[in-house]
Amino acid sequence: MATTQTVLSHWIHGREENSRSGRDGAVTNSATGEVVTRVPFADAEEVDAAVQAAAAAAPAWESASLSERTRVMFAFRELLHERRDEMARLVTLEHGKVTADAQGEVQRELELVEFACGLSELLKGEHSWQVSRGVDSYTLRQPVGVVAGITPFNFPSMVPGWMFPLAIAAGNTFVLKPSEQDPSASMMLAQLLAEAGLPDGVFNVVHGDREAVDALLTHPRVNAVSFVGSSPVARHIYETATRHGKRAQALGGAKNHAVVLPDADLDYAADQIVAGAYGSSGQRCMAVSAVVTVGDAGDALVAKIAERLDRLVVGPGDEPDSEVGPLISAAARDRVRSLIDAGLEEGAELVCDGRGVTVEGHEQGFFVGPTLFDRVGTDMRVYQEEIFGPVLVVNRASSLDDAIALVNANPWGNGAAVFTRDGGAARSFELRVSAGMVGINVPIPVPMSYYSFGGWKASLFGDIHMHGPEGVRFYTRGKVVSSRWPQGGDTKIDLAFPTAT
Repeated sequence: MATTQTVLSHWIHGREENSRSGRDGAVTNSATGEVVTRVPFADAEEVDAAVQAAAAAAPAWESASLSERTRVMFAFRELLHERRDEMARLVTLEHGKVTADAQGEVQRELELVEFACGLSELLKGEHSWQVSRGVDSYTLRQPVGVVAGITPFNFPSMVPGWMFPLAIAAGNTFVLKPSEQDPSASMMLAQLLAEAGLPDGVFNVVHGDREAVDALLTHPRVNAVSFVGSSPVARHIYETATRHGKRAQALGGAKNHAVVLPDADLDYAADQIVAGAYGSSGQRCMAVSAVVTVGDAGDALVAKIAERLDRLVVGPGDEPDSEVGPLISAAARDRVRSLIDAGLEEGAELVCDGRGVTVEGHEQGFFVGPTLFDRVGTDMRVYQEEIFGPVLVVNRASSLDDAIALVNANPWGNGAAVFTRDGGAARSFELRVSAGMVGINVPIPVPMSYYSFGGWKASLFGDIHMHGPEGVRFYTRGKVVSSRWPQGGDTKIDLAFPTAT
């Protein structure tokens, strides 16, 4: 695609708004390095306009019936389904992931919207009759108000879908700050929501960098913040938001481990690990990035993984044969290459080297080929850092206990998987491993929309996970009502502490 100077707009109060900040950044086609559009960087005044639009829309949207909100979600789901291929192409253009991966992302988002369509069931409260003489108690779940979502580049369509469908269906209004690296998907979402009949101001999009993020975190009208990104930024988001009196959920980085026991089907494990490690060029917060082989499984498994890597096709995401696309940016490519260099310098065994990969006709693209390290120590940078690229490291352990201890010593705890035929070993692993999501012979244990997504340790700041039942709890506040309807003459002053009678 040719270079263009088109600058995206913000989406505020149901329409596109041109930026007045005077700052913007380039959005590139990751496969070619060419600029496809430019994205504005909002200042505090523009963020305030979006928040004020959301705050103004909140009373009417909160009081809308559950049926009205659900109808909008159903209509949005149908529009997104009809245009899912267009959304996938947009994701591939700016992110670089291959078409099948982009289509899978949109399908997952559709499932999240479908879950939000069931809010009339999920928002039902509880009722207890006659908790005391003439007194009933019941619970309500009410929206929190204006919610901000700050989302990463790696899933420009799906991760916003972890947030806004539930938040909006529950009666909140929403301000989305998407990644500045692939922002166009968020604008398409805004347009589809408007077509679905969502009232103006309920969903808003402001683009930008840290200035926009901090303006949202400190804005007095924002009541809750959802974030997905790296752990250092997640910590900043959580601490800043909570310091300003907001509820916050901030999902951070990961080093997801797959433990492979000697009794595992090694061909199956190799297939699954390659898919989990190199899909989306490793740019997933649930990518398998470390394998821990137990006992004598190591040599055979490494050989099987290497043999499969030789067959993977690296290329632009919009070509049908491509399996591993480019990284998001030149900076990401250069960082991944530097970490591969560091792994060599620190003594790891480089089995497959992706640094020299070039794609004919796309020499300026941000490509790194599938890379595999064996016999990696836990003190090496390629193990200690979240690489976020097509690099897999292999650690060796002598027993399941040692493997679990290695996984648990890692500062992150997003996901962990075990490959085995032994049910007892699998059960021991699932109970003892320190991770929020566990796979048994499943490399990427991302839960479906009706379960919640979230890690442990430095992979999550806050105590409530995203989407699913915990997402409903995050985007609503509980209220307990005690009700009595006194009959004539049934009154007296009683200063004793109330008890059930």
